Amino acid sequence: MRRPQPPLSRAIRQLETDLGAVLLHRSPAGVTLTPAGAALYDESRTLLEQADRARARVAGAAGEQALTIGTLVDSVRLAGTRLADAFRERHPAARVRIREADFTDPTCGLRAGLVDVALTRAPFDDTGIATRVLRTDPVGVVLRTGDPLADRATLRLDDLAGRRWFRLPDGTDPVWHAYWTATRPGGPWRDGPVVRTMQECLQGVLWNGTLGLAPVDHALTDGVAVVPLVDMPPSRLVLAWNTADASPLIRSFVALAAALF
Repeated sequence: MRRPQPPLSRAIRQLETDLGAVLLHRSPAGVTLTPAGAALYDESRTLLEQADRARARVAGAAGEQALTIGTLVDSVRLAGTRLADAFRERHPAARVRIREADFTDPTCGLRAGLVDVALTRAPFDDTGIATRVLRTDPVGVVLRTGDPLADRATLRLDDLAGRRWFRLPDGTDPVWHAYWTATRPGGPWRDGPVVRTMQECLQGVLWNGTLGLAPVDHALTDGVAVVPLVDMPPSRLVLAWNTADASPLIRSFVALAAALF
């Protein structure tokens, strides 16, 4: 959200008053959701997803040529403007909508039927989903710039033993969760705070020194750095779409993206 902080803070406090519940826990270490805040967050996401499904059904019933693209963190930035220009040139009448997802859904709404195609990162559970790899990126650990390990050229996972890591919310795709927390699918989770967005991850690193993972060329905030991990497999930037719904417009988008990369 880009609202100035004072109006945003007043709006949140008014919402807390209306609901009769504290939504945020505020401390010198930062701001986190209370149980009530987490419940409101989950309910709000459900309502927004229902609105997205309704919008998609209305557009389909009206016969519009439309494409909804799901994105995750840096995927649109990496696709660049060339893909948008090429798609507009080939399909000038098509209506394109962008839907940004958080860390809870690596399919960016694809599995829920909220988007037609997703620009995201693998690995995740791809049952019923086709993917096309666009590029691969090395991954590193995100550290505060003052961390003793931040000046190292490279690190190994063993170098991070005993450190506190982030984890993703309950119900997150287990393959995706395991990759970004450097654990095994179905294995024990690391002890650490739950994050839903990249900004939550970066701010947690900055304020609390918690560890997270990111592609090494990801845009970072001041005060944090990423050190490559030599024993982490690279992250794959992929296009994903439902195998049962490969419409001509989706196939055209996939072909254009593959050609540009």
